[in-house]
Amino acid sequence: MLLSVSNLQKSFVSPDGERTPIVDVPSFTLAAGEQVAVRGASGSGKTTFLNLIAGILQADSGSIQLDGQHLTAMTESGRDRVRARTLGFVFQNFNLLQGYTALENVMLGMMFGPGVDRAHARGLLERVGLSHRLDYRPAQLSIGQQQRVAVARALANRPRLVLADEPTGNLDQRHAGEALALIREVCSEQQAALLLVSHDPTILSSFDRCADLAVLNRAGSLPS
Repeated sequence: MLLSVSNLQKSFVSPDGERTPIVDVPSFTLAAGEQVAVRGASGSGKTTFLNLIAGILQADSGSIQLDGQHLTAMTESGRDRVRARTLGFVFQNFNLLQGYTALENVMLGMMFGPGVDRAHARGLLERVGLSHRLDYRPAQLSIGQQQRVAVARALANRPRLVLADEPTGNLDQRHAGEALALIREVCSEQQAALLLVSHDPTILSSFDRCADLAVLNRAGSLPS
Protein backbone atom coordinates (compact mmCIF):
# COMPACT_ATOMS: atom_id res chain seq x y z
CA MET A 1 0.00 0.00 0.00
CA LEU A 2 1.19 3.50 -0.79
CA LEU A 3 -0.78 4.96 2.14
CA SER A 4 -1.82 3.18 5.30
CA VAL A 5 -3.62 4.91 8.18
CA SER A 6 -4.18 3.16 11.49
CA ASN A 7 -5.95 4.43 14.64
CA LEU A 8 -5.37 8.04 13.61
CA GLN A 9 -6.56 10.58 16.17
CA LYS A 10 -6.49 14.36 16.32
CA SER A 11 -8.25 16.77 18.65
CA PHE A 12 -8.06 20.50 19.26
CA VAL A 13 -8.08 22.31 22.58
CA SER A 14 -10.27 25.40 22.96
CA PRO A 15 -9.06 28.49 24.86
CA ASP A 16 -11.01 27.31 27.91
CA GLY A 17 -9.14 24.00 27.86
CA GLU A 18 -11.90 21.81 26.45
CA ARG A 19 -10.60 19.09 24.12
CA THR A 20 -12.67 18.39 21.00
CA PRO A 21 -11.97 15.28 18.90
CA ILE A 22 -11.85 16.04 15.17
CA VAL A 23 -10.41 12.91 13.56
CA ASP A 24 -10.61 9.33 14.83
CA VAL A 25 -10.03 7.00 11.87
CA PRO A 26 -9.33 3.33 12.73
CA SER A 27 -8.18 2.29 9.26
CA PHE A 28 -7.74 3.66 5.74
CA THR A 29 -5.56 2.48 2.85
CA LEU A 30 -4.71 3.66 -0.65
CA ALA A 31 -2.78 1.68 -3.24
CA ALA A 32 -0.15 3.11 -5.56
CA GLY A 33 -1.80 4.72 -8.58
CA GLU A 34 -5.30 4.32 -7.12
CA GLN A 35 -7.81 7.17 -7.39
CA VAL A 36 -10.23 7.43 -4.46
CA ALA A 37 -12.87 9.96 -3.49
CA VAL A 38 -13.93 10.61 0.09
CA ARG A 39 -17.34 12.10 0.76
CA GLY A 40 -16.93 14.82 3.35
CA ALA A 41 -19.72 17.16 4.39
CA SER A 42 -18.96 20.36 6.24
CA GLY A 43 -17.82 19.46 9.74
CA SER A 44 -16.79 15.87 8.94
CA GLY A 45 -13.09 16.56 9.54
CA LYS A 46 -12.06 16.21 5.90
CA THR A 47 -9.54 19.07 5.79
CA THR A 48 -7.96 17.96 9.06
CA PHE A 49 -7.75 14.39 7.72
CA LEU A 50 -5.91 15.51 4.59
CA ASN A 51 -3.63 17.83 6.55
CA LEU A 52 -2.65 14.93 8.82
CA ILE A 53 -1.83 12.73 5.82
CA ALA A 54 0.17 15.58 4.30
CA GLY A 55 2.14 16.07 7.51
CA ILE A 56 0.92 19.66 7.83
CA LEU A 57 -0.61 18.69 11.18
CA GLN A 58 0.84 16.20 13.64
CA ALA A 59 -1.47 13.48 14.92
CA ASP A 60 -2.14 13.01 18.63
CA SER A 61 -1.82 9.26 18.18
CA GLY A 62 -1.97 6.55 15.57
CA SER A 63 0.09 5.78 12.51
CA ILE A 64 0.41 7.17 8.98
CA GLN A 65 2.68 5.23 6.65
CA LEU A 66 3.35 6.88 3.30
CA ASP A 67 5.48 5.13 0.71
CA GLY A 68 7.02 3.00 3.45
CA GLN A 69 7.81 5.90 5.77
CA HIS A 70 6.23 6.51 9.17
CA LEU A 71 5.11 10.15 9.08
CA THR A 72 3.81 10.13 12.63
CA ALA A 73 7.23 9.17 13.99
CA MET A 74 9.03 12.01 12.21
CA THR A 75 10.00 15.50 13.27
CA GLU A 76 8.33 18.46 11.58
CA SER A 77 11.34 18.96 9.32
CA GLY A 78 11.25 15.29 8.40
CA ARG A 79 7.60 15.50 7.45
CA ASP A 80 8.38 18.59 5.38
CA ARG A 81 10.98 16.65 3.39
CA VAL A 82 8.62 13.74 2.76
CA ARG A 83 5.84 16.12 1.73
CA ALA A 84 8.10 17.90 -0.76
CA ARG A 85 9.34 14.63 -2.23
CA THR A 86 6.22 12.46 -2.18
CA LEU A 87 3.08 14.62 -2.01
CA GLY A 88 1.22 17.13 -4.14
CA PHE A 89 -1.67 19.15 -2.71
CA VAL A 90 -4.49 20.88 -4.62
CA PHE A 91 -6.20 23.33 -2.26
CA GLN A 92 -9.75 24.58 -2.67
CA ASN A 93 -8.56 28.19 -2.62
CA PHE A 94 -5.51 27.38 -4.78
CA ASN A 95 -3.06 29.21 -2.45
CA LEU A 96 -1.15 30.77 -5.35
CA LEU A 97 1.36 33.53 -4.57
CA GLN A 98 -0.13 36.70 -6.01
CA GLY A 99 3.15 38.47 -6.72
CA TYR A 100 4.47 35.70 -8.96
CA THR A 101 3.60 34.51 -12.45
CA ALA A 102 2.03 31.15 -13.25
CA LEU A 103 5.43 29.75 -14.22
CA GLU A 104 7.08 31.13 -11.09
CA ASN A 105 4.35 29.66 -8.88
CA VAL A 106 5.04 26.21 -10.27
CA MET A 107 8.83 26.62 -10.02
CA LEU A 108 8.58 27.84 -6.43
CA GLY A 109 6.85 24.57 -5.57
CA MET A 110 9.90 22.77 -6.94
CA MET A 111 12.30 24.54 -4.58
CA PHE A 112 11.26 22.24 -1.72
CA GLY A 113 11.72 19.06 -3.74
CA PRO A 114 14.43 17.69 -6.06
CA GLY A 115 15.12 21.16 -7.47
CA VAL A 116 13.82 23.73 -9.92
CA ASP A 117 13.30 22.44 -13.45
CA ARG A 118 12.06 25.30 -15.62
CA ALA A 119 11.45 23.10 -18.65
CA HIS A 120 9.35 20.66 -16.62
CA ALA A 121 7.34 23.55 -15.12
CA ARG A 122 6.66 24.94 -18.59
CA GLY A 123 5.70 21.50 -19.81
CA LEU A 124 3.16 21.05 -17.00
CA LEU A 125 1.56 24.43 -17.70
CA GLU A 126 1.41 23.59 -21.38
CA ARG A 127 -0.20 20.25 -20.47
CA VAL A 128 -2.96 22.03 -18.53
CA GLY A 129 -3.57 24.45 -21.41
CA LEU A 130 -1.73 27.52 -20.15
CA SER A 131 1.16 27.83 -22.58
CA HIS A 132 -0.14 31.32 -23.43
CA ARG A 133 -0.39 32.39 -19.78
CA LEU A 134 3.07 31.55 -18.39
CA ASP A 135 3.86 35.15 -17.48
CA TYR A 136 0.43 36.04 -16.08
CA ARG A 137 -0.04 36.62 -12.36
CA PRO A 138 -3.01 35.01 -10.55
CA ALA A 139 -5.07 38.23 -10.60
CA GLN A 140 -4.77 38.24 -14.39
CA LEU A 141 -6.12 34.70 -14.67
CA SER A 142 -9.66 33.39 -14.49
CA ILE A 143 -10.68 31.16 -11.58
CA GLY A 144 -10.48 28.13 -13.84
CA GLN A 145 -7.00 29.11 -15.05
CA GLN A 146 -5.82 29.61 -11.46
CA GLN A 147 -7.07 26.11 -10.70
CA ARG A 148 -4.99 24.78 -13.58
CA VAL A 149 -1.88 26.47 -12.23
CA ALA A 150 -2.60 24.86 -8.84
CA VAL A 151 -2.83 21.43 -10.51
CA ALA A 152 0.47 21.96 -12.33
CA ARG A 153 2.15 23.07 -9.10
CA ALA A 154 0.82 20.02 -7.22
CA LEU A 155 2.41 17.73 -9.81
CA ALA A 156 5.65 19.67 -10.18
CA ASN A 157 7.77 17.33 -8.04
CA ARG A 158 6.37 14.16 -9.63
CA PRO A 159 4.61 13.08 -6.40
CA ARG A 160 3.52 9.55 -5.58
CA LEU A 161 0.29 10.89 -4.03
CA VAL A 162 -1.87 13.92 -4.82
CA LEU A 163 -4.30 15.19 -2.19
CA ALA A 164 -7.18 17.36 -3.36
CA ASP A 165 -9.37 19.26 -0.88
CA GLU A 166 -12.63 20.29 -2.59
CA PRO A 167 -10.60 21.22 -5.68
CA THR A 168 -13.68 22.16 -7.71
CA GLY A 169 -15.51 24.03 -4.94
CA ASN A 170 -14.90 27.46 -6.48
CA LEU A 171 -15.89 26.45 -10.02
CA ASP A 172 -19.21 26.28 -11.82
CA GLN A 173 -20.53 22.89 -12.92
CA ARG A 174 -18.98 22.89 -16.39
CA HIS A 175 -15.56 24.04 -15.23
CA ALA A 176 -15.72 21.69 -12.24
CA GLY A 177 -16.11 18.71 -14.56
CA GLU A 178 -13.25 19.90 -16.76
CA ALA A 179 -10.99 20.48 -13.74
CA LEU A 180 -11.72 17.04 -12.30
CA ALA A 181 -11.01 15.37 -15.62
CA LEU A 182 -7.74 17.27 -15.86
CA ILE A 183 -6.62 16.31 -12.35
CA ARG A 184 -7.40 12.65 -12.95
CA GLU A 185 -5.77 12.57 -16.39
CA VAL A 186 -2.53 14.18 -15.26
CA CYS A 187 -2.35 11.96 -12.17
CA SER A 188 -2.77 8.92 -14.41
CA GLU A 189 -0.10 10.15 -16.81
CA GLN A 190 2.36 10.63 -13.93
CA GLN A 191 1.23 7.40 -12.20
CA ALA A 192 0.35 9.34 -9.06
CA ALA A 193 -2.35 8.13 -6.67
CA LEU A 194 -5.18 10.58 -6.00
CA LEU A 195 -7.14 11.12 -2.78
CA LEU A 196 -9.88 13.67 -3.29
CA VAL A 197 -12.46 14.88 -0.79
CA SER A 198 -15.68 16.53 -1.88
CA HIS A 199 -19.34 16.93 -0.98
CA ASP A 200 -20.43 17.19 -4.64
CA PRO A 201 -22.42 14.05 -5.63
CA THR A 202 -21.57 14.53 -9.33
CA ILE A 203 -17.85 14.54 -8.56
CA LEU A 204 -18.11 11.61 -6.17
CA SER A 205 -20.14 9.44 -8.56
CA SER A 206 -17.33 9.51 -11.14
CA PHE A 207 -15.00 7.48 -8.88
CA ASP A 208 -15.04 3.69 -8.71
CA ARG A 209 -14.12 3.82 -5.02
CA CYS A 210 -15.85 6.37 -2.82
CA ALA A 211 -15.64 6.30 0.97
CA ASP A 212 -17.73 8.27 3.45
CA LEU A 213 -15.60 10.13 5.99
CA ALA A 214 -18.57 10.34 8.35
CA VAL A 215 -18.42 6.53 8.50
CA LEU A 216 -14.63 6.27 8.58
CA ASN A 217 -14.32 8.94 11.25
CA ARG A 218 -15.48 7.81 14.72
CA ALA A 219 -15.19 11.39 15.97
CA GLY A 220 -18.43 12.16 14.14
CA SER A 221 -19.49 15.46 12.57
CA LEU A 222 -17.51 18.22 14.19
CA PRO A 223 -15.92 21.49 13.04
CA SER A 224 -13.08 20.73 10.62
